[in-house]
Amino acid sequence: MTTIVPVSLADRSYEVAIAPGALEDAGARLARYAPRGRFVVVTDAHVAALHLPRLTASLEAAGIAVEPITLPAGESTKSWAHLEQLTDRLLELGVERSDKVIALGGGVIGDLVGFACSILKRGCGFVQVPTTLLAQVDSSVGGKTAINTKAGKNLIGAFHQPAHVLIDPDTLDTLPPRERAAGYAEVVKYGLIDDPAFFDWCEANGSALLAGDGAARVHAIATSIAAKARIVEADERETAGVRALLNLGHTFGHALEAETGFSERLLHGEGVACGMALAFRFSAAQGLCPEADAERVSRHLAAAGLPTTLKAAGVDASGETLVAHMLHDKKMEGNRLPFLLARGIGQTFLDKNVSLAEVAAFLDAERARG
Repeated sequence: MTTIVPVSLADRSYEVAIAPGALEDAGARLARYAPRGRFVVVTDAHVAALHLPRLTASLEAAGIAVEPITLPAGESTKSWAHLEQLTDRLLELGVERSDKVIALGGGVIGDLVGFACSILKRGCGFVQVPTTLLAQVDSSVGGKTAINTKAGKNLIGAFHQPAHVLIDPDTLDTLPPRERAAGYAEVVKYGLIDDPAFFDWCEANGSALLAGDGAARVHAIATSIAAKARIVEADERETAGVRALLNLGHTFGHALEAETGFSERLLHGEGVACGMALAFRFSAAQGLCPEADAERVSRHLAAAGLPTTLKAAGVDASGETLVAHMLHDKKMEGNRLPFLLARGIGQTFLDKNVSLAEVAAFLDAERARG
């Protein structure tokens, strides 16, 4: 059974297809995106070993030739060096503007391939085939593409929507538990933004989802994508303040990631989880949010195996140091940094008048939390 979630963006509209076992018949599903009978498939070394053979076999069975490009796994691949390597190889392979490149992997591959396709010959198409929970529920949809730089994360990029997103939830069987939990943070995020009933669902079904329940996976993925699609449709390029809601937990989280060197010490989803817990506790400290809601958020995330305190995230930096990381945030406007805060579960809002001194003091106090 295939669940279809449309993303309606005028001439940039596309569908997200969610189907267990989709890699097995990807050739039939994706043939229309290969008018010249060929796909360049970009993946990383880890994903290539797990999933590339099945995708290649399915495409070739449909009469589609496959040119694989395999890059190193890990966040460091989202770099100038690998962007240059990838674009050079795509040009060597003769990729044309009418072609579609397949991004097979997690958020790193999706972001890098999407950005490469946005600039190659002033824009060619790509298809997302995400293989991690985080990519399936968040980064594969919405068209944000980027690489990291010394100054910070995702500071060089472009909005470039995919032509199609094909999700096979069965790929999650190969994820380590830590990776599944990190992706789950982005699922919980959608309940915290504006859907308290979905957060209730997460509390009741999150453990089953993480344990591999197929129905729970499909429901969580479809609900998350539908929520993101609504927000992206309302504010595709994050100019109206609506799409900024998707950054809940990211301002705090990116500071934690920066402090840990954007490394395996703290996965992106783990940073987001801790960031959301901090955002709710900061909101409670400001008298905006009931403390019971902040505690409920932390309790659920911790039960999923996610960090909700600085100590659990492996960070012992001062509030001043963490705020300094935030100053490199791409959302800075007029020397002010907007924060996503909450009035309660499902009541997230954008506050452009947060005192960074108060944030630093709050983070200093958080260092003592176990």
